[in-house]
Amino acid sequence: MYDYVIVGAGSAGCVLAARLSEDEDVRVLLLEAGPPDDDVNIQVPAAVGRLFKSELDWDYETTPQEQAAGRSVYWPRGRVVGGSSSINAMIYIRGNQLDYDTWQDEYGCAGWSHENMLPYFMRAEDQDRGGSPLHGVNGPLRVEDLRHVHRLTKEWVEAAQAYGLSANPDFNGDAQDGVGRYQVTQRAGRRWSAADAYLRPALDRKNLTVETGALVTRVLIEDGKATGVEYVLDGETVQAEAEREVVLCAGAVNSPQLLMLSGVGPAGHLREHGIEVVVDSPRVGTGLQDHPAVVVMWKTPGVKGLWEEDTSASRMKWKLAGRGPLTSNLAEVGGFVRTRQGLPAPDVQFHVLPSPFADQGLTPPSERLMSVLVTLLAPASRGAITLSSADPQDKPAIDAGYLVDPADLEPLVAGVRLAREIAQCAPLARSCAGEHTPGEEVTGDEELQEFVRSHLITCYHPTSTCAMGGSEEAVCDPELRVRGVEGLRVVDASVMPSIPRGNTNAPTIAIAERAADLIAGREPLAPQESALRWEPTGRDLIRG
Repeated sequence: MYDYVIVGAGSAGCVLAARLSEDEDVRVLLLEAGPPDDDVNIQVPAAVGRLFKSELDWDYETTPQEQAAGRSVYWPRGRVVGGSSSINAMIYIRGNQLDYDTWQDEYGCAGWSHENMLPYFMRAEDQDRGGSPLHGVNGPLRVEDLRHVHRLTKEWVEAAQAYGLSANPDFNGDAQDGVGRYQVTQRAGRRWSAADAYLRPALDRKNLTVETGALVTRVLIEDGKATGVEYVLDGETVQAEAEREVVLCAGAVNSPQLLMLSGVGPAGHLREHGIEVVVDSPRVGTGLQDHPAVVVMWKTPGVKGLWEEDTSASRMKWKLAGRGPLTSNLAEVGGFVRTRQGLPAPDVQFHVLPSPFADQGLTPPSERLMSVLVTLLAPASRGAITLSSADPQDKPAIDAGYLVDPADLEPLVAGVRLAREIAQCAPLARSCAGEHTPGEEVTGDEELQEFVRSHLITCYHPTSTCAMGGSEEAVCDPELRVRGVEGLRVVDASVMPSIPRGNTNAPTIAIAERAADLIAGREPLAPQESALRWEPTGRDLIRG
């Protein structure tokens, strides 16, 4: 018997396991379907591509996307202690102030405004640059500047400024707009996952039990209350009882899947798969949002690519000192822009890599190319997670809904055009010897729209499939409790009412930090005002 059973040792699960087990009188069980995070490739930042389609990856694919040339899109998700924080690109971005104020003002999520969330971002953070009114120190999550920045990515930032975009030394500071170097969740040149930050320091606590290789198959619900979970461990079916709460931290794909397998979801869909309906909750699995992206690449024959720097000398430099090219997170620099006037916040983000990024990085690099991921930040399109069967071993169906709303095409095309203009500016123009993808011959709006449709990929940020909200129709209430089931909460990116503008790992950790206080019955941290600037700080993207 445990007080809390937490499903999923990803970013949110690691936070909750650590924070809840701080109370010695509380017994916590943390269940993870994947293995421990002891693969050395997890620690080496530049080795991120080796983790895709490995045993540490759920290795999902979407259903064929009708508006994206009928293609299925590969979705890596972490199936390992640390979850996706153990396989991601480590970029530390909180999102825009508008994102969180929208959660409260438009979705009725009281207590989730930016002023409410900022203290939790700061509590989590151990900022290498030191503390400030917007940054924390001495938190578990180490945030550092990259120790290695490639010549091409440096030149991209300089070229973007030459074009007219503002320099931004801190995307989590007083403005999000502009270009610069990303900060990363690393410590001394090594990945610093949620497992490193939160879970590992708590493992010696007698009141915390962690099971790996434990696939949870359903939540046990009796008389409207979650009493525990059933899971498979070493081929045996096991049950664990939860005296207080079951908390799903399985992510935007697996949390809705597990709810539906447990009888909580759209009644008709559950009956189709022979699952007894416990709670008819039509929105479980719906509202799926992701950041779609397209990759533009340039030929850079005179500049050695990052992939060419994976040498025995570089490996030794990383191993001994945590320095050198292997500390790169690949997506070293980028920025946030508004593709048209009148937008309240950026709608496109750039991720710039000093290497080719073909087939989502699954194709080994063989030629010198620079890549820019043009990423849509506030998609209008929505998708859904549904069951493919009632067997927990079967992967759910992922319909990302890419480009189902035509409004999503225009900013992606505008982002591609802007990326091209930046590449024509010094000093980057001197390193580029022509456009590789889509190629200079692709110029018209219709041609570029076709390019977007046929090359669109994920930026790895699925959210919103168990969204919280003030409406009784929302899956979770603003305290993350699943409506209709006592003693059951969801704490992960699936509860986000709308996707934040930026990488989603830092927001997921902050959500879990606040959730720990809600679950433990502690008074939430006091709101903290911030004077963030919402207006663009650089030249408007439309010249003239």
